Amino acid sequence: MEVVRGDIYDYPKYYDVLFGSDWKAEFDFLEDCFEMHTQRLVRRLFEPACGTGRLLIKFAKAGYEVAGIDLNPRAVDYCNKRLVRNGFAATTVLGDMSDFKLCRKADAAFNTINSFRHLSSETAAENHLKCMAAALIKGGIYVLGLHLTPKGPPTTEEECWSAQRGHLALASRLWSIEVDRKHRREKIGMTVDVYTPTRQFSLEDELFFRTYTAAQFQDLIDRTNVFEVDATYDFAYNTEHTLKVTPESEDVVYVLRHK
Repeated sequence: MEVVRGDIYDYPKYYDVLFGSDWKAEFDFLEDCFEMHTQRLVRRLFEPACGTGRLLIKFAKAGYEVAGIDLNPRAVDYCNKRLVRNGFAATTVLGDMSDFKLCRKADAAFNTINSFRHLSSETAAENHLKCMAAALIKGGIYVLGLHLTPKGPPTTEEECWSAQRGHLALASRLWSIEVDRKHRREKIGMTVDVYTPTRQFSLEDELFFRTYTAAQFQDLIDRTNVFEVDATYDFAYNTEHTLKVTPESEDVVYVLRHK
């Protein structure tokens, strides 16, 4: 099979199919969080690192006002074109999630699939949380999901899944190449096998994430002092079962309340 080296984020159609197929579980979970962890009706939503807007379009169709920000121009273009095609305003913009300001504050925000860890420094992470707090009403919530680095060996170092939309079929593999705990950097490998009626090829990419133990993430929350942890869940996206975060925790969804 032909091999193509590239950035998965530069292929928004493939990204959207890969990560958009299981949107319903996240959508329902987020709506439950809006109902359980806020004191007011949630109407305005914001997503940092929104990518293709796989969830934003679903929330827009459900009657929410949505907005997003992302560093990748192709993803932003894809997201806005889909919003407009479905009768909504083009409300996602190109920008850095550690340096932005919203014109109108949101009631709630979300970032569910590890995009936060693309922020490569502690300063960038601190600035992101401060920007997010400024983007939310007082008491608004930020639902943030990330993979923590456990104290011991991780329970899994590889994920494989497939997805299909029309004549486009994708098979993906994501694995941890190296974890540098001292410098808090994880190197991730990713392959996406692409099958269309006219072409088959494998897209190969490498991603880099900042690592967080449970204690390091809690220290970030405490130090920035703009959010408090209202609840924690796992990636099963079930609000009936909260998660107690320990040094061994890996997949955690934090519900952060703006102070």
